[in-house]
Amino acid sequence: MRPQSGGRIDFTCGTFLAAFVRETAESMNPQSIDQLLSAMIAGEGVSDLIFTVGKPPCVEAHGVLHEFPATIGALGPEQIDGLADHIINGDERLRKDLGEWGSCDCSYALKDIARFRVNIFKQNGRTALVMRKLPSEIPTIEKLGLPPVFAEILKEKNGIIFVTGATGSGKTTTLAAMLNELNQTQHIHIVTLEDPIEFRHPHRSAIFHQRELGKDFPNFARGLRAALRQAPKVILVGEIRDRETMEIAMTASETGHVVFATLHTINAGQSFNRILGMFGKDEEQLLRQRLADTIRCIVSQRLVSKIGGGRLLLTEVMGSSLRTREALLYGESEGRTFQEIIEAGSTLGWHSFDQMLLKAYESDLITEETALTFCTHKHKMRRDVDLLKKLRGGTFESPSGLRMEHEAEAPFSFDLVNSK
Repeated sequence: MRPQSGGRIDFTCGTFLAAFVRETAESMNPQSIDQLLSAMIAGEGVSDLIFTVGKPPCVEAHGVLHEFPATIGALGPEQIDGLADHIINGDERLRKDLGEWGSCDCSYALKDIARFRVNIFKQNGRTALVMRKLPSEIPTIEKLGLPPVFAEILKEKNGIIFVTGATGSGKTTTLAAMLNELNQTQHIHIVTLEDPIEFRHPHRSAIFHQRELGKDFPNFARGLRAALRQAPKVILVGEIRDRETMEIAMTASETGHVVFATLHTINAGQSFNRILGMFGKDEEQLLRQRLADTIRCIVSQRLVSKIGGGRLLLTEVMGSSLRTREALLYGESEGRTFQEIIEAGSTLGWHSFDQMLLKAYESDLITEETALTFCTHKHKMRRDVDLLKKLRGGTFESPSGLRMEHEAEAPFSFDLVNSK
């Protein structure tokens, strides 16, 4: 695909797509569907494919949605249902989930080309699909440009390590890079519980067992309980969704396991509140004590628009210290917020989103608008951005009337996370 004016993209695959749109559910064949999917992912930066009644097939590339192509008419319910039936492929569990819960999750593979994580769901009584393209190559910490603190995180021998963020922020990719590092360097047993399996890890220094929800275990709680009897040193829980799974994850971390898990939260404070919300008020104090004892690190991440196109990965990292344990035990208060604790821990490699956004703006990787849109404290970010503008102008007038040279020390010294 090629960029065009106005942000639109030109896809050069009309023959396959036109054939697909003309097909009905009865005559549609797997080859035409696979040809369509292959054509849709041919462009640079494509992450998601979206199929819904009344619109042409759409792709999301670098965070922007495009019709594929704009000249093709809207898809009808027959085409969408035919695509869904092809992907479900007679799986009764998926059909039951779609019928009872209105959605189902599965994976789909284009042989030797790509794999997808698929969500099929009902909206206004009709079927729709979102297909997330999964990278074929297992990432490394170096290729993702993750900061050095991630190597320190991997030295933990017990406890819980959370990687959090919104859907599509790259949590699974970051976890795959961390587990790949363990697989390369440590002689241990690793068990993963995933929905679905996105990166297929070979056995290297570690023995790697990957289990998929629905195929290998019925739910995360039962899969995690079984994992405790499988003698792993490291357990990955694809997502902690309920109280029971969280309870077992804490138990696993208390009995000498390292548990990696994801939450759909945007920062450390929200992650902690989400966990508290899974339990009753009468259990809060004991839960706070257990979390203070077991949480080793909370990594949060976001993807923001980059100058010149593409997206930049920004992380927030909070580790375990006396101050974080106090905040977990007694709650946040004036002078004891997670944001303040993180920014004060820069010597340990910890950093907040606001620090990373400011550093990215200083390095001309993002715009001022992006920095202000994604920051946590807008007044402080506006002040810091204005300061950087004055420094770039050559001088800064302090309240005393003295002038600060342009070469003044930068506000922060840690390295920026570069997105590849």
